[in-house]
Amino acid sequence: MTINALFAAPPALWPDFQPALMNAFAKAGLDVALSQSHAPATVDYLIFGPGGPVTNFSPFIRAKAVLNLWAGVEKIITNPTLTLPLTRMVDPGLTQGMVEYVTGHALRHHLGMDADILVQPGHWHPRSTRLAADRPVTVLGLGALGQACALMLAQIGFAVTGWSQSAKSIPGLRCLSGPDGLTTALTDAQIVVTLLPLTAQTDCILNAGTLALTARGAALINPGRGGLIDDDALLAALATGQIGHATLDVFRTEPLPVDHPFWTNPGITITPHMAADTRPETSATVIAENIRRGQAGEPWLYLVDRARGY
Repeated sequence: MTINALFAAPPALWPDFQPALMNAFAKAGLDVALSQSHAPATVDYLIFGPGGPVTNFSPFIRAKAVLNLWAGVEKIITNPTLTLPLTRMVDPGLTQGMVEYVTGHALRHHLGMDADILVQPGHWHPRSTRLAADRPVTVLGLGALGQACALMLAQIGFAVTGWSQSAKSIPGLRCLSGPDGLTTALTDAQIVVTLLPLTAQTDCILNAGTLALTARGAALINPGRGGLIDDDALLAALATGQIGHATLDVFRTEPLPVDHPFWTNPGITITPHMAADTRPETSATVIAENIRRGQAGEPWLYLVDRARGY
């Protein structure tokens, strides 16, 4: 039986994703008609990306699930017309990209590389660096991305603490949870990495009070969600030196407005939401597996819990 899958993501993504998806479907033994224009009542699965053509899910009366191409679901989960099962994207390419981004910037701040790369004073100025074991790092969020990044940083030698809203036990990591755990995790942290989902509970989780817990001059790396940080509190913490530098990949409004004060702040490095792209070849395999599971009546991979928001 032919399965109708609607590519309900921005049209600009179609040229890259269409061949990758069709190849993954073939490898999974699935007969899928993938289109950008199936009639809603004939659609079995929606392959969804924010900014695509679908905002009302009510006409999709036959559909079994909405398969999100991105890790984040905050832009779709509150849609009142969405009653179908919703899955989020967790794939090896996305995870590896995030690990490389976080590791690179953590090492950059740990080694003080900006002093060599950005400033060449013309005279020999020897300086020593600390070992990673002497640099406390806190990773907020221990989902698939947070775990992978925290474990890589620990493997390098950093003293890593991971924090999540619910308790977790991960071999090789110090894991904390809950409000008291958050205070402990942030206290005296010298590098903080934010990889939490954006929910009502995590909005502005880094604010004036929590930023004040970190070691003075701490580095902040946020490739998670822009809403995790109170922008004004971050600017104030940078002005006082409480935060030494912030590397930001995500923002409340994207693209970041040209008049936003982040652009001109010397204590901020801006990257254009590039930390962990969804890569067609690896993500297509996840989409194909979820369609196979849907057809077989098996549990979905990475099903979103609407009550938790991720």
